[in-house]
Amino acid sequence: MLDPKIIKEKPEAIRKMLRDRNSEFDLDSLISLDSKRREMIVRTDELRKKKNTVSVEIAQKKKSGQNADSAIAQMQQASQELLRLEEEQKKTDADYERLILTIPNMVHESVPVGPDDSANKEVRKFGAIPKFDFAVKDHIDLSQSLDLVDLERAAKTAGARFYYLKNGLVKLNQGLIHFALDYMEEKKYTLVQPPYMINRASMEGAVIAQDFEDVIYKIQDEDLFLIGTSEHSIASMHSDEILEGKDLPIRYAGVSPCFRKEAGAHGRDQKGIFRVHQFEKIEQYVFARPEESWNEHERMLGVAEEFYQKLEIPYRVMLLSSGDMGKVSAKTYDIEAWMAGQSAYREIVSCSNCLDFQTRRLKIRFRDKTNEQTQYLHSLNSTLVATTRTLVAIMENFQTKDGHIAVPKALQKYLGSSAI
Repeated sequence: MLDPKIIKEKPEAIRKMLRDRNSEFDLDSLISLDSKRREMIVRTDELRKKKNTVSVEIAQKKKSGQNADSAIAQMQQASQELLRLEEEQKKTDADYERLILTIPNMVHESVPVGPDDSANKEVRKFGAIPKFDFAVKDHIDLSQSLDLVDLERAAKTAGARFYYLKNGLVKLNQGLIHFALDYMEEKKYTLVQPPYMINRASMEGAVIAQDFEDVIYKIQDEDLFLIGTSEHSIASMHSDEILEGKDLPIRYAGVSPCFRKEAGAHGRDQKGIFRVHQFEKIEQYVFARPEESWNEHERMLGVAEEFYQKLEIPYRVMLLSSGDMGKVSAKTYDIEAWMAGQSAYREIVSCSNCLDFQTRRLKIRFRDKTNEQTQYLHSLNSTLVATTRTLVAIMENFQTKDGHIAVPKALQKYLGSSAI
């Protein structure tokens, strides 16, 4: 949620942000509701003061034996008007809260302005594109020839975009998770395995719910949703809390399965394990001081880059344009891994600074001393590894001439072998 002061004092900055994001939002209605809300606060306060004044007048007249009928009539009229205004104020507040929760975050000045991914900016590359002296397969063909994935039986059991991992790929998947957890521990992150379901209030604190409901699974007849990422659970774990400044930054590494509907993709993405409804992920999530969050953003990106360098996976870092990044983020980097079987870079990491957008919604603040004024924290999130996508990168980039898959050196101790 944006600071309401920005909406009131800098509406043109909001309009520019909406243009840059190519986002439709009824800002005039929000400004009008805010004005009405403030006006009604004044009017209800005036009526309450009038009631107090008339109440004193009634008491004084009754005490002195005077007729208080006129004052009593005024009190009844003021009470009825106050009741009507309070009901109207309640509706105005609800309309205002509903609308302000859907406005996107401000965009950092370094973000390239553009309508979609065509305006994304390449920041840097790592690693040489692998060269092969044999016909390269994609991960779908590799998984079939090595009996590593069963998509047909998964479709029979659960539907499209589910899968059975088999044989060496099960161990490679678990090896990635163990390697990621060890790596995060070395980086001094607190490891967290969160609830795999969250209630609506928690979800609305982390995301703009109306945009996210199309991709998240709802539990029927329950106030619960399956998480699309551990980010949402971890963002909410400190809701309505005041944290101690001396403990900042707080860095979490969340490990969880993720559940997403993943609507809208086409082609071979529908058949393999790159874009699926269920996968495991290790997520970086950080609460930081406002003045430290941009340095923390670059640090998180560096942590993710180092992870893929250890896996020897070629990648490039992309700075997303204003029209391509999520509405909650003020700035987002993607890491795109080279996929040899597709001859293309594909996204495997998203790293975002959300400023105080989530923490305002979730009421998460900090202070340095008791009784000192509190401030809203900044929250940041970044994928470390979404295992299925990284498995695709390993399978395609590490395939061998004899039809097998070499295991990256960093993972060999977790599998006890150098190939699958």
